[in-house]
Amino acid sequence: MPCPQGLFIILEQKMTQKLNFIFLLLMGMCFSSSFAQTTPQAKDTINDKSIIAPESMTEDLSKLLHDWQMDFSTAKENCRPGQDVVYPDSLYVRKLSNIPSEMELSYNRVVRSYIDMYSGRRRSQVAYMLALGDYYFPMFEEVLDKYGLPLELKYLPVIESALNPIAVSRVGATGLWQFMLRTGKGYGLEVNSLVDERRDPYKATEAAARYLKDLYSIYRDWNLVIAAYNCGPGNVNKAIARSGGRRDYWEIYYNLPRETRGYVPAFIAANYIMNYYGDHNICPMQSSNFAALDTVHVNKEVHFGQISDVLDIPLMDIKRLNPQFTRDIVPGNYEPYALVLPTNKVLAYVSKKDEIMNYRRSQFLTHRLSTDRYLQGGSTSGGAGGTANVYHRVRRGDNLSKIATRYGATVSQLKSWNRLRSTKIPVGKRLIVKKRTVQPTASPQQTNYAEARDASGATTTKTVNQYYRVKKGDTLGAIARRNRVTVSQLKSWNGLRSSNISIGKQLVVKKKTVKVAAPKEEPAIDKSEMQSSVISDYLKGQIGNSDEDPTDKPVAEGTL
Repeated sequence: MPCPQGLFIILEQKMTQKLNFIFLLLMGMCFSSSFAQTTPQAKDTINDKSIIAPESMTEDLSKLLHDWQMDFSTAKENCRPGQDVVYPDSLYVRKLSNIPSEMELSYNRVVRSYIDMYSGRRRSQVAYMLALGDYYFPMFEEVLDKYGLPLELKYLPVIESALNPIAVSRVGATGLWQFMLRTGKGYGLEVNSLVDERRDPYKATEAAARYLKDLYSIYRDWNLVIAAYNCGPGNVNKAIARSGGRRDYWEIYYNLPRETRGYVPAFIAANYIMNYYGDHNICPMQSSNFAALDTVHVNKEVHFGQISDVLDIPLMDIKRLNPQFTRDIVPGNYEPYALVLPTNKVLAYVSKKDEIMNYRRSQFLTHRLSTDRYLQGGSTSGGAGGTANVYHRVRRGDNLSKIATRYGATVSQLKSWNRLRSTKIPVGKRLIVKKRTVQPTASPQQTNYAEARDASGATTTKTVNQYYRVKKGDTLGAIARRNRVTVSQLKSWNGLRSSNISIGKQLVVKKKTVKVAAPKEEPAIDKSEMQSSVISDYLKGQIGNSDEDPTDKPVAEGTL
């Protein structure tokens, strides 16, 4: 019996519905599979081998020891070190959860890889950083507490800079807290040719606390805050957008830059190792570099070398305590700056302030205040207040830094004086290491200020200067009283703009008018003969000098 036409239509519709259902089911499965590949994994299953470790974790230990500017040669470990101990995952989870923290210190395989690195390959670095922490961590905690921030953030510089105050990243981030120039200036840190407050431990910590607090007001999640501190809020916002608006660090993990993915795991690992180093047989180093410290305010320009020599403080100690002064000069004449010194030297600094400021000033602070005399034909050397070079012959083992420290100069000054393009110096080379001031001699040509012929023409009068060489402890007021003149007269006669005087400087302290016999008339000299004589003497001198070996010339007094 033939089927009615309507039945065929019903069967066709049912078959179409089944096919559509199968098609939609297959599409859903494909979509689910595709979505599963792009959705971030749960934090406890993340296993990322493409991350880039923070720069501080790849820094060579010998370079860090140099940059820390600390002498660990006599340091001792205060316990008996042993081999690393590896624990099961469950114990790492429990140890992290036991740290009293406002921040989420969760555990996964990436965190484990950083813990293994700190407790294994970088355990020596950890031992030194624990010693540095005795100095830095109390300061960090004080500032973090002031701004109401979690104290665990004190370990952020461990991964940012390895607690190196002069660290500079490959992109220019500087200091303990690795501030970029624009961000640092935005938070009130001054940066100029002589001062970089990104390297100032206290001021940079203040700025970092304010920055972290501002980031938390945006994200309300500390993991996101730490990520934004590393790569900037812009990159974190992009990762949030790419993940569909998720605001959990582990859910946006794979949308972050590779440099930032390892940042939060490294921070968690730093918290772990700084709390449980003893469980891994890591012994903190002990250092005698840390003493009680205090600050003095400096309102005049001064060089570290002046302070070091007068107060008998190792130059390296002053540098270590004040890394913000990049050229060893405190520009207190620009604005007052705080200088950190050992407490037992602060009173000495206050009582010897004038002596420090005047000590070898022309050698340590070589910038000339005025160069008008060069434009007016004045002499650049000799008796009119010029300079003489002091030389040093390079020996085996010498380097520019070592030589600069020895002579109280800077590497930049040595390179400038000797026209060096690099820091490489061959053994045997003669280097200019100082600019010694040559004091004027009291010759008649220098002491005669004025002459006047009397009415008869038989005698003349001239003004003769009386000089005095400045000694240790002298002041303009004392010198003026001793010679019964005024301070204003001394300043006028010697062209002084201030009351600062350098030890060894010759001062005009009196002017005396005396009568002298009138000079006899000299016969006229033929100018053409005089010119010929001068040229002849010059050529003879040049011929004589050409026979000399420049390396055989005498070295200035006081050099090696």
